[in-house]
Amino acid sequence: MSIPVVDFWFDFGSTYSYPAAIRAPACAAKIGVSIRYRPFLLGPIFKAQGWDTSPFNIYEAKGRYMWRDLERVCAELSIPFRRPEPFPQDSLLAARVAIAGRNESWHDDYCRAVFRAQFGEGLRIDDTTVIAGILHRAGAPASWLEQAGSDDVKRVLRTETEQARQLGIFGAPSFITPDGELFWGNDRLDTALAWAKGTAAATA
Repeated sequence: MSIPVVDFWFDFGSTYSYPAAIRAPACAAKIGVSIRYRPFLLGPIFKAQGWDTSPFNIYEAKGRYMWRDLERVCAELSIPFRRPEPFPQDSLLAARVAIAGRNESWHDDYCRAVFRAQFGEGLRIDDTTVIAGILHRAGAPASWLEQAGSDDVKRVLRTETEQARQLGIFGAPSFITPDGELFWGNDRLDTALAWAKGTAAATA
């Protein structure tokens, strides 16, 4: 039986995508499922819902709760947390670099490192110096920054974002199982993985 692959859709500016990105590999490996990182942009999807910023900014009480909850989640996972300013951050540069290197061995390490830099260290992920440093630590040359600005990368990112919308994704993190089931939220990661494992076994 082949290993089922769960698509992990995220925006680098998404708060709850941070703990999901960090814990996803170990959770997936534990039950024999593979995770595929799929960066996209939430901005166009939010705009289609009538929002010009994160709903955590629009709804003050919800935002207060989210920041405190994220602190608790990160503490439970023993991962660093530092509230980034501003929020949400412009994730376009980080996403384009990820798209450019989507077939490279450093891609997943880079994605996790971007989240750690932003939500663990409070760094600006729209800063080319920060992204260059992350690439260096992931073992990738800074030349990927130039490739990230290519027309092809821009097109692919737009396509990925449109695909996310067509899949019914409305927030991040979202997980799509091989049979097309959608699970939303860091707290649904384990459920999505178990679902993928179970359906794969049932059809084997």
